[in-house]
Formats: sequence, C-alpha cells, structure tokens
Amino acid sequence: MIVTDKYTDLRGVTHSLSALDDEERSLVEALIERAASETDWNRYSNHWTRRVAEFYDARGLSRDESCRTTVYRIAQDLASRIGIAAGIVRPPDYRDELADLVRRRFRSQREFCQATGISEDMLSHVLARRKHLAIDTLNDALARIGYTVRIEPLAQLAEISER
Repeated sequence: MIVTDKYTDLRGVTHSLSALDDEERSLVEALIERAASETDWNRYSNHWTRRVAEFYDARGLSRDESCRTTVYRIAQDLASRIGIAAGIVRPPDYRDELADLVRRRFRSQREFCQATGISEDMLSHVLARRKHLAIDTLNDALARIGYTVRIEPLAQLAEISER
C-alpha cells in the first residue's frame, strides 16, 4: 500500500504519485504488493510487463508512450530490486549515470569527450566497466559541463530483500 505520494527509485530519483489517476495508483499499489511477495525476478518481470502493457493498451497509449509513464518506471525499478536481491542484477553505479548523461545531453560520446576533456578511449573503458575514473578527474570533467559528483546514501533494498 502506498503511504506517500512519492516513490524513490534505486538511482535516487523521486517519482511523484500525485499526478496519477486512481486506476494508475491502484496498479502501482498492486505491483508493489506483488513485488513484496515475489522472489523470482523472471516471474515478476513477466507479470509487470504484461500488466502495464495491458493497462496502457486499453487506454490507447503506444508502447513507446507507456514506457515513459511513472507506472512503468516504478514497475521496472521494483523488478530491479528483486533482481538485485536475488543476485542476478547489479545495482546501478556512477557509470550508469554517466552513460545516461552522455545519451541525454550529447549527440555522441566524442562530443561528450571534447566537452569534458576525457579521452574517448578512457570513456569507452569506463562505460564498459573495465576501468574507473579517479574522483578528481570525474569531478573536473563534469564541472566543465555544469555537473558535479555527489555522495548519497544507498537506496533502500530492505522492503524487497527482507523476505
């Protein structure tokens, strides 16, 4: 059951539930309840993708549109939590955020590298998880494009992993 109007995902992104209509809130509540009692990542993933697709198909949304909804993102995050608890999915780290930043703000990795001063070779290794960037190197590079590194508490996995 949802007790707040917010859902915070594994990356620390807060999703507002106040804009959801009653049917969407009910679907989110049902997905959260199912996730709390499910330990099989595949079974939950099959369940939520079918439920969300059927829900938004009935509303006439395309799959592309339904993939951008708050309900979809919450369901996907719940599946990730189950996968992490089962040891078959890795938790997100700074490289995921870096890859998202490159995709969202730049036309190419080359453009990102030119703007930040990170070599294309190094970025490729970092995004492929073969190397890490030193914290001062990452911070300096991000500062050149208006970003910074920040330390946050780990996302809570307790609700899903305490079964």
